[in-house]
Amino acid sequence: MNEKIRLAILYGGRSAEHEVSVVSARSMMAAVDPERYDVVPIAITKSGRWLLPAESPAQLDTPEGTLPSAGEEGTSLEVRPGGAISDDAGPVDVVFPLLHGPFGEDGTVQGMLELAGIPYVGSGVLASAIGMDKEMQKRIFESNGMPVAPWLHVHAHRWERNHDAVVDMVEDDIGFPCFTKPAALGSSVGVQRCGNVTELHAGLEEALRHGGKALIERAVNGRELECAVLGNEEPEASVVGEIIPHRDFYDYTAKYIEEGTQLGVPANIPEDVSERIRALALHAFRSIDASGMARVDFFLESGTDAVYVNEINTIPGFTPISMYPRLWEASGVPYAKLIDRLVELALERGRS
Repeated sequence: MNEKIRLAILYGGRSAEHEVSVVSARSMMAAVDPERYDVVPIAITKSGRWLLPAESPAQLDTPEGTLPSAGEEGTSLEVRPGGAISDDAGPVDVVFPLLHGPFGEDGTVQGMLELAGIPYVGSGVLASAIGMDKEMQKRIFESNGMPVAPWLHVHAHRWERNHDAVVDMVEDDIGFPCFTKPAALGSSVGVQRCGNVTELHAGLEEALRHGGKALIERAVNGRELECAVLGNEEPEASVVGEIIPHRDFYDYTAKYIEEGTQLGVPANIPEDVSERIRALALHAFRSIDASGMARVDFFLESGTDAVYVNEINTIPGFTPISMYPRLWEASGVPYAKLIDRLVELALERGRS
């Protein structure tokens, strides 16, 4: 029998998406094949401590999906070249980062793992950084000829210096309704729909509370579609799925708190639209030099059938009911096999 793969699952983190990460990790730890993997859970608390939790993975049982304060008790880590993470734990073969948002999805952890020479699941430093920065990815999409809905970005210092100039720019170039969102955060944290100037003020204040840069995007009247990508040099695109929110839009509450949002997998769209979206998903994946996995989000405009690339997410939610695994399940790759494939891709990339 082949020796087990020592798989470190890295979860938690310092960002506002900490709770989402813990829920993803809980699901993944329940699904991995114990005959194939020796799992090493590594927790990052909200204060930034890296731990081998004393009670892991039992610490994931908290209903709110947050590492409890008592979870600060555990073995502090050292990450060393060659895959060693502590004297007690020994080396690992591959790391699966299930971190969402800054300090995990943005290239910081990926850079550390590169320095330590440890293979890891997902995109490298550059693609992770681009995938986290919505302004940069939109610039790259546009430069590669992909359709993107009208958008603007604004830095906190510009907003603070001259509110009126920013409002004039939005009214002239974007119009209402529009969306405001943090430029470097996911899970719809800090996203607001703005129908007038008063709501724009509130939306930008909220977005900039989560970072120094915000995006303002024209609201597209249409359907929200998503496509999953899997692979390295020869990536594949899944079937297309649809988000049907029960609220005004697919915000954090609709995603994680209230029930009612429906996921249409596969989406009920014409085949030519599906093929167009799948091709754009692969184009977006390659344009940022992504690897391993990503989910690409789209809008399909009502009345025109215009397709707009919204954003790419290099570490999508990873519970069995999250859209990324759901899309691959519908494409013939069940959850446990998806984990296997992502680990294989990480080891393959680590050998190259």
